[in-house]
Amino acid sequence: MRAEIISVGTELLLGHTVNADAAHVARELSALGVDLLQVQTLGDNGPRLEAALREALGRAEVVITTGGLGPTDDDLTKETVARVANVPLEEDADSLARLREYFGSRPMSSNQRKQALLPLGATAFPNAVGTAPGCAVPVGAKGWVLMLPGPPSELLPMLRQSVVPFLADKGGAVIASFMVRSFGLGEGAAALRIAELTDKANPTAATYAGDCEMFVRVTAKAPDVDAARALALPVVEEVRRRLGSVVYGVNVESLEAVVVAELIRQGKTVATAESCTGGLLAKRITDRPGASQIFGYGLVTYANAAKMRLLGVPEDMLRVHGAVSPEVARCMAQQARREYGADFGLGITGVAGPDGGTPAKPAGLVYVALSDAQHVWLRVMRPQGRYLGRERTRRLASSHALDMLRRCLAGLPVEDDWALENNGTAIG
Repeated sequence: MRAEIISVGTELLLGHTVNADAAHVARELSALGVDLLQVQTLGDNGPRLEAALREALGRAEVVITTGGLGPTDDDLTKETVARVANVPLEEDADSLARLREYFGSRPMSSNQRKQALLPLGATAFPNAVGTAPGCAVPVGAKGWVLMLPGPPSELLPMLRQSVVPFLADKGGAVIASFMVRSFGLGEGAAALRIAELTDKANPTAATYAGDCEMFVRVTAKAPDVDAARALALPVVEEVRRRLGSVVYGVNVESLEAVVVAELIRQGKTVATAESCTGGLLAKRITDRPGASQIFGYGLVTYANAAKMRLLGVPEDMLRVHGAVSPEVARCMAQQARREYGADFGLGITGVAGPDGGTPAKPAGLVYVALSDAQHVWLRVMRPQGRYLGRERTRRLASSHALDMLRRCLAGLPVEDDWALENNGTAIG
């Protein structure tokens, strides 16, 4: 099966909104074994969209549009697709009922109600979090246009809950897909380790660079679920074996999800003390349901005075070594654990940049420490090549902290040189 993606929205062309939708859809198509031929981005212009749809349907069996399904006058996708399919729009009863449920006692205007209009013969895709339903519209003898809303918060649930099963059914086979998630090894290094596995046609294995992480998606296609899983699982296990302890889970949501779940399972708690990350580590932990069971205290001690007052970092230590130092990071982790009664303490201090660096302590230098009742471990992130920016530095530092705790909870070495070859260097 061949597919194309058409992202609709003038805000995309102006750069006001980043087109994350195309990436989300492309990943799911890849997992389904669908060949993606082309991705286009168009403004809110009916004639241009109509021309693009007709051209795309000449090349592919499936065209997926994102955006243009809302209540405003410039939301033209449904009308344009109906014109291409040569069918009228009609009110879908289930979609209207969901709209009424969404608005509750609030009035629903006529332009909001128009979102329940779908091309005749369409298969509706319910919107779990918003107002505009998606749908699949048959066009001609073999073609389909699948329309999805633009906001990623609405698109992603619809993509996974409705679109993936729809396309899997049309493909005549069942797909089993496993995402092996890792932290601490770059995509290039990982690709070398699993090179022999990525040449297979079924199952397939492909590497993806994530947000300071790296993923390997293993996908198998077979007549039924059990057969597809039987094909994929040996490859998943081989990927895990070759990548080693950098793998933190398979088909898990995130590094913080794994850490919080394991803390809950073991009945352990953690406290955090952050400087350059400004509370990002605490946010990632408390984003997870159940975090209140394992997390009670998170301090942002940006100023030296805060480090002294809230954590008891000695003034002499700050004067002699500076706030960005191994000594202060260790002290922050120890004091967070001791002062706030946790099983583990995490401390982060560094130069997030782009300003504030010196030759001795350049932008991007960060110290991350983990403490339990017996030990204190330390990692240092040293800039390697070009400075990659404030946001990435902060995100990477918080990921190192979570990974150190994950390893400790799993009984793995916390300071593992080869695991950090692309993201920093561990020191004792």
